[in-house]
Amino acid sequence: MGKEKKVIGGPLIIGGRTLSLSKAIRAGDFIFLTGQIPMINGEPMTTGTIEDQTRVILEDIKATLEEAECKMDDIVKSMIWLRERADFPGFNKIYGDYFPTEPPARSAVVSELLVDVRVEIEVIAYKPV
Repeated sequence: MGKEKKVIGGPLIIGGRTLSLSKAIRAGDFIFLTGQIPMINGEPMTTGTIEDQTRVILEDIKATLEEAECKMDDIVKSMIWLRERADFPGFNKIYGDYFPTEPPARSAVVSELLVDVRVEIEVIAYKPV
């Protein structure tokens, strides 16, 4: 494969609209995933607890990584955006379940999100070609 850039997954479609971004990109030994929000049947998941939404996102991340022939253990960095500071403990409990040993480096901030969800997660994985 060399060092070229490769798009992973199909186009992202929300509400019947194709978004102007890729699900993930492999660039050499790194896989960059677009920030993931919780989605159910192609629509943002605007209900449910922080735990529910975090679990949905992490399962979607796992599936996208599988398309790139990677697994959760290959994640080296994650960036987290939470709508509410009070959601951090619930988020962190579920997140910890997915990374029980040697978790990736992580940043987390509280921010008003572009859609009405509780959390967004972006990751970078490392898997030599």
